[in-house]
Amino acid sequence: MFQSRLKNAAVEVQAHLDATLAPLGALPVVAAMRYASAGGKRLRAFLVLESARLHGVDRTHAIWPAAAIEAIHAYSLVHDDLPCMDDDDLRRGLPTVHRKWDETTAVLAGDALQSFGFECVSRTECHPDPTVRAELTVTLARAAGAQGMVLGQAMDIAAETAEVPLTLEEITQLQAGKTGALIQWSATAGAVMAQADTAPLARYATDLGLAFQIADDILDVEGDVAKVGKAVGKDAEAGKATFVSLLGLDGAKKRAAALVQDACDALYCYGSEAETLRDAARFVISRES
Repeated sequence: MFQSRLKNAAVEVQAHLDATLAPLGALPVVAAMRYASAGGKRLRAFLVLESARLHGVDRTHAIWPAAAIEAIHAYSLVHDDLPCMDDDDLRRGLPTVHRKWDETTAVLAGDALQSFGFECVSRTECHPDPTVRAELTVTLARAAGAQGMVLGQAMDIAAETAEVPLTLEEITQLQAGKTGALIQWSATAGAVMAQADTAPLARYATDLGLAFQIADDILDVEGDVAKVGKAVGKDAEAGKATFVSLLGLDGAKKRAAALVQDACDALYCYGSEAETLRDAARFVISRES
């Protein structure tokens, strides 16, 4: 059930992105936007759509925040891959945007994808109630900005030149912003749209996001570049403190498994209706990319 819903979400979101970006024309920056926002697992979009389903939100509304989070995520990857950041040549098994085009196009495509994401959640098609649209927009801004993802990225960059490696608590705080903030927004979007209690899904997403990042750290050690679709082993080469370096490989795997169990337990109030979300939590620590 989970795999089919994940695939369906990916197809739906891709079609929606293609249709919504089509009127922008064929300039290189727009072509780069399409390129950057194509492919991937679409886990964040899936979380939006699944949380919306749990709360009876119409799919035609939910597709807008699902597309929005994928646009914001794509923008972050484009900028993260730049030479001034991680300097990566591959993303999803393909040349990164600045390699396929150039750095200027990559910066502008990322900027445009960010703006496009906020446009998606502020459009009337997203939700008929302007209060709900405003809530989605402001919470997305916080999750993506200096209180969330950007904060985590800034902490990550600072750690690369710090004299003292980060502690486990500091890495947890860093990743709660860098990876966890957008995952939490995605998982709670459906409850926001239904004007329901977001607390259970927020607890689920906190544990899911941390498990996701631990799995990424494990993949950087054990992953196959052909499956991961990007360079591996970079953290060790840079001497970065990670969950694996601090907990050991076995310890990191046990910690991720415990977080997944906590995430599943947080959904008790939804009963069997949330089983697909539980499967999603199990998926994040079993994936190979």
